[in-house]
Amino acid sequence: AVYLFVIGFMFQNFEIPSPSMVGTLLVGDHLLVDRTTLAPGTKWAPFVHYRPVRRGDVIVFMKPHTEVPDMILVKRAIGIPGDRIHLRGGVVYVNGVAQNEPYAIQPGANNLIPYRDDFPSDLVGLRRYGSDDLVARGPCQNEACVEQETIDHRVMDWADELPEHIQGDDLVVPAGMVFAMGDNRPDSLDGRFWGFVPEKNILGRPLFVYWSFKTPGDEEDKTSAADKLKFLLFKAAHFFDGTRWGRTGHVVR
Repeated sequence: AVYLFVIGFMFQNFEIPSPSMVGTLLVGDHLLVDRTTLAPGTKWAPFVHYRPVRRGDVIVFMKPHTEVPDMILVKRAIGIPGDRIHLRGGVVYVNGVAQNEPYAIQPGANNLIPYRDDFPSDLVGLRRYGSDDLVARGPCQNEACVEQETIDHRVMDWADELPEHIQGDDLVVPAGMVFAMGDNRPDSLDGRFWGFVPEKNILGRPLFVYWSFKTPGDEEDKTSAADKLKFLLFKAAHFFDGTRWGRTGHVVR
């Protein structure tokens, strides 16, 4: 009963499956997530510290418009309600001020893509990104392809919705929402591609890495039971030489 209470209301385990937060978190990092600080306050636990999401917080949340049931993501909160946001050459501007983000991996000068790195200036390019991906993929033959297809449809829907939230050059974050992006900016499918995170979807914030195992970046695409069992056995056999011992206790900031 104590264990169920703790993982349900206080702390939770989470594993990083993709490279979207590289620079801060690695694929294969296992995190302890604080589920109380960012939760709505309750009268029955006045001794617990609650606070709203702040710019710069790393957050764990249920993906809105989820293409995969119960998809949980980890990103960094870039904008809170009322903030005006745009990117130029990959640099984030919040309320007109360029942000100093030493944790972020930026695109190179020869790798700038307007719909991604000058967001939200190129809505046509954003929509084309989703539609071209659909055409290039063709008819789907497996579950992973179907999931990616629905993601592409969401990108196109978001491109159509964006004008409702744009004032001048800026995306304006609505009430009750947060705008989130991955720290690995050239390789993060984040709010630029699917929209805002409702505050009610936020599950918590990562505290520290309690275990990290060297994991291939494409491991999350292997969804069959056989693949999962194979990698579980691989972890058991290579626990000592595959563990990144230096990341144990790494505090997430």
